Amino acid sequence: MAQRLKKDDLVQVLAGKDKGKEGKIISFHSKGYVFVSGINIIKKHKKKTEKSEGGIIEVEGRIHESNLMLVCPEKNVKTRVGYKKIKDGIKKRFAKVSGATF
Repeated sequence: MAQRLKKDDLVQVLAGKDKGKEGKIISFHSKGYVFVSGINIIKKHKKKTEKSEGGIIEVEGRIHESNLMLVCPEKNVKTRVGYKKIKDGIKKRFAKVSGATF
């Protein structure tokens, strides 16, 4: 099955403490979890090493992809994702709101 969300997609949070906020997908974690820039900020205690200083730093925490929805690049509203085959049998994602492919 094709992936609904991909790296560098603009997404909106549907549930949780950051509901309604938008951000880009930074990376993927294990089964269904992603890291989104500026979303689910947590404090992490880091030990001092030769290369870096220690202290309390803020980093993005993981969030499940079911709590995210893609933002349409054309209309800038949240949308569901569909799939269609274009000529030569290439499968592309498209926004159900506007029909824009990406």
